Amino acid sequence: MSVASAKPRAETAPIGRMISSQIGSVLTVYRRSPGFVAISMGLPVMFFVFFGLPNVGKHFAGGANVGAFILASLGTYAVSNVVVYNVGIGVATQRGRKFDLLQRATPLPAFVAILATVVGGLALSFISLIVLFIVAALGGVHMSAGNWIELLLWLVIGCLPMLGMGLSIGYGASPNSAPALASLLYLPIAFASGLFIPLSQLPDFVRSVAKYLPLYHEGQLGWITVGAGDESRLTAVLWVAGWSVALLALAARAYRRDAQRKFG
Repeated sequence: MSVASAKPRAETAPIGRMISSQIGSVLTVYRRSPGFVAISMGLPVMFFVFFGLPNVGKHFAGGANVGAFILASLGTYAVSNVVVYNVGIGVATQRGRKFDLLQRATPLPAFVAILATVVGGLALSFISLIVLFIVAALGGVHMSAGNWIELLLWLVIGCLPMLGMGLSIGYGASPNSAPALASLLYLPIAFASGLFIPLSQLPDFVRSVAKYLPLYHEGQLGWITVGAGDESRLTAVLWVAGWSVALLALAARAYRRDAQRKFG
């Protein structure tokens, strides 16, 4: 009687353990790059100290606090800046160093590596917001605990379109061109969305374009929370959801093209 020889079965760690370990690796990379992380987290705080603190005691005609409005604007900038620059340029840099080729030779599934990169970027965004909120609270911005939590959650949720943009740049651009492309795309969108200069002070053609930009509607999610929004929450959420689908789909396409080119 012949016995069929069974093929050896490769054993891999459970998916949950792989995800947690890979997230830990991403956070370790951030921890070992304190200069880059400090700049990303420090710029929003510095801008708030310069422009937010002097306006904490002022109010708009409708009653909204100007300092809280600036906080929401710079909070939008804080999270979107992280996912475009830290995540997007980070992915491009890893591709340039052939980390994706190394991962291909390991049992680590590609989606685990991407998910860990995303979660790591969102964690850094979360920490950046916490630091900004502490400075704002100490500087005189007063809101209820519920409003602070609501603002935090809406700003993190609202950054999904810019996360898609960051991943699209990371998988579609070379390590050398990614920083320039990120700045070329992100900074005009941020200015035109009213994050640094109120839309009322921008040219008419910029105001007409702003309502179609993803950062404008992420900003609205924050501005609505502090009582200074120009549209309904539902409208802002629908725009953010639509841009999220479009830009994350673009990122997925860029990833597939990069993988097809390298691995066939």
